[in-house]
Amino acid sequence: MRRILGTIVHNWPLKLAAVGLATLMYGGLALSQNTQTFQGVVPVRYVNEPRDTVVLPSTPQPVTQVRYFAPTGVQVATSSFLATIDLSGQEGKVGVISVKIDVTTPDSRIRVLGYDPAFATVDLDSLKSRAVPVKVVHGTVPDGLTLGTTTVDPATVLVTGAASLVAQVDAVRADVTIQSTGIDVDEDAQLVPIDKLGNALSPLDLTPPTARVVIPVFSDQQSRTLPVNPIITGNPAAGFEIASVTVDPLVALVAGDADQLAQLTAVDTDPIPMTGVSADEVVEVKLALPTGVVAVKGTPIKVSIKIRPVTATRTYTAGLNLVGNSADLAYALSVDRVLLTIGGSTADLDRLSGATLVATLDVAGLKAGVHDVTVTATLPPGTTLVTSDPATVKVTITELASPSPSAGG
Repeated sequence: MRRILGTIVHNWPLKLAAVGLATLMYGGLALSQNTQTFQGVVPVRYVNEPRDTVVLPSTPQPVTQVRYFAPTGVQVATSSFLATIDLSGQEGKVGVISVKIDVTTPDSRIRVLGYDPAFATVDLDSLKSRAVPVKVVHGTVPDGLTLGTTTVDPATVLVTGAASLVAQVDAVRADVTIQSTGIDVDEDAQLVPIDKLGNALSPLDLTPPTARVVIPVFSDQQSRTLPVNPIITGNPAAGFEIASVTVDPLVALVAGDADQLAQLTAVDTDPIPMTGVSADEVVEVKLALPTGVVAVKGTPIKVSIKIRPVTATRTYTAGLNLVGNSADLAYALSVDRVLLTIGGSTADLDRLSGATLVATLDVAGLKAGVHDVTVTATLPPGTTLVTSDPATVKVTITELASPSPSAGG
């Protein structure tokens, strides 16, 4: 027994190492037989993107090779792996950086051992927005056709994206086609941001992404000069009225197909609202032209509108009051009331009350006798005395009797 035990423990470190190496080799052989490589495309997406930061490219390069361990019989596909780039902690950074790609799996039977590529290069830039004009491009005009004035709505759009890319934008292009049939262009055109050379730029966001483009197309174009008719809508404020309306220019040169122009005797403006207005206004408006008729010059029409108070007259009964009378004289009037006709704005007249109106007779300096004294009245500002009926009043003035001397005086 002692000999057997001695044999077992003899050179035991070497024997133990041999057993460990054999176990490791066996495990490696088993593992190598279950380690596989997935050759496919695993999309990579960003997570925890910083606010107000643009990441380029917007879609990272995919992972194309994943080394993994899985038990025999486990099938894998693209959906077996999730590839992400965590951008947390990159707030405020601008420039090119190298970031790690993380590949995980939702399948607990699979263990990811490695993948390629393991890193990605991204370009961080600040987010910027800028308004740029819309440029309409219609290409070649077919023979025999002429175009009217191009209108586009909106005329500018908001471009948003990486600051370095937004700085290159010169305009946004709206492409339309002029049909040989002569049909007017009236469509929502898709917008494309371009640089000064006309090259398209991306990725950028446009708000709105489309614009309404209208181009009249004429096959038998003629022009006529027609008077401008201003269209006024609504009523001024209470107590006011429109005194005059003037237009500059008085006429406008318009173009269109001959049959359409023959039906026009004047061209209207866009409506000019005057509801509640109480002061003069000068406005610039466009012409409201029928479809197929356009202004040869897009000059705005200036319309000047003058407002004045509405004037009227009203008649009130008023008592008479003597002014400048003497205590030594007696006054007798041919009438004790007169009719006063007062003029002014309706607002000022509305504030008058007949009960408070008093006509006056100025008798200062008049001696005994019969006198025709003109009727006057002191009225509130904004009103005037138009007439009085009667216009004069007979005033009979007599001297008061002196008191008799007392007896025995």
